[in-house]
Amino acid sequence: MKTLSIFWCGIFKNNPTFRLVLGLCPTLAVTTSLENALGMGMAATFVLVCSNVLVSALRKAIPASVHIPCYIVIIATFVTATDLLMQAYLPELSASLGIFIPLIVVNCVILGRAEAFASRNGVLDSLADGLGSGIGFTLALALVASVREICGAGTLTVWGTIAFDGLNPGPATLAILPAGGFIALGLMLALINRIGEWNARRRGAPPPLPVNLDCRHCTMCPNGK
Repeated sequence: MKTLSIFWCGIFKNNPTFRLVLGLCPTLAVTTSLENALGMGMAATFVLVCSNVLVSALRKAIPASVHIPCYIVIIATFVTATDLLMQAYLPELSASLGIFIPLIVVNCVILGRAEAFASRNGVLDSLADGLGSGIGFTLALALVASVREICGAGTLTVWGTIAFDGLNPGPATLAILPAGGFIALGLMLALINRIGEWNARRRGAPPPLPVNLDCRHCTMCPNGK
């Protein structure tokens, strides 16, 4: 039951994009189309699950003084494998995502889960956390990409096939430009926060407090210092 709760928490309560506001670089950069968002999400999920499992398995063998470099080496190994596999079997997607696949190495979602969770919990729980966080990240990318592509191009494409066409009779090109990414994400975050307030009031609870994201609460530092 605990493992299942960890899994669902990564998707909803601690969604990397909409709740923890992490991994915004790929969120804003690759969400111009749904297929790019799904490709990035699946690549990040694979790396997240594999690195979480390996970090958890080796957590007692990794010296505390070098744990961050060790985590980066582990993550970089899986990112390299993912990049090479995509170049071999999905060359068009790999070319479309470009530098953002190698940049998964420094994605704060991956390193953050390794440090905050996998290094302190068992393999099964770390697997559930990685899978839940990865799926949550993928769903967030897909949602942002769907809104931007529909509004900006009037289409919704998946793996090169037009799934829906003519959804927007007058496409707003701004939506698929960099500024459109900021606008779309900001509006979605505002909507999700408002829904959280509505749910809290419906239960008779006080509105949820904002997630603490400043340096004082960073899980990378012991005791927040």
